Amino acid sequence: MLARPPRGVVLDMDSSVSPTHGEQEMSVWNGHYECTCYHPLFVFNQFGDLEQCTLRPGNVHSADGWENTLKPVVARYKGKVSRIYFRADAGFANPEVYEYLEAERIKYAIRLPANRILHERIGHLLTRPVGRPPNEVRRSYANFHYQAGSWTKPRRVVTIPHRLFRDEHEPPYEPA
Repeated sequence: MLARPPRGVVLDMDSSVSPTHGEQEMSVWNGHYECTCYHPLFVFNQFGDLEQCTLRPGNVHSADGWENTLKPVVARYKGKVSRIYFRADAGFANPEVYEYLEAERIKYAIRLPANRILHERIGHLLTRPVGRPPNEVRRSYANFHYQAGSWTKPRRVVTIPHRLFRDEHEPPYEPA
């Protein structure tokens, strides 16, 4: 029996670091990763399959060249699935990406970089509760419309702040 093809696809775009050794072409120092490297850009689907990748110099921004990497993937799925979803980290939070996705009717979730205005909107969700602190993570949800200065229109923002409240005398959690 053949498996039914998915009705929709989730595309996840992210950059990565690929350290290099020697004098490879396009191998450049990246201050964020603190190494000489390539900075490839990837698009994966919800099954973890690689849809597209682009080898880039080590010193480019995370979102540089997103159009040449994402657009061929979208074109390949147009008309074959009923819905395309897109997700990415804050490196892709720019108006050009939003406008392309909206024009293509692609639903998206892109992390926004923190800023004072967003923090003020959710500050009440981050307040420590009165009494003995719980040992579990507390999650809250909020959504509102927000327009950054570089955006042409307001967009819906969904926030899921989560916080582990600890006793002030307890050392902070440090992953191994």
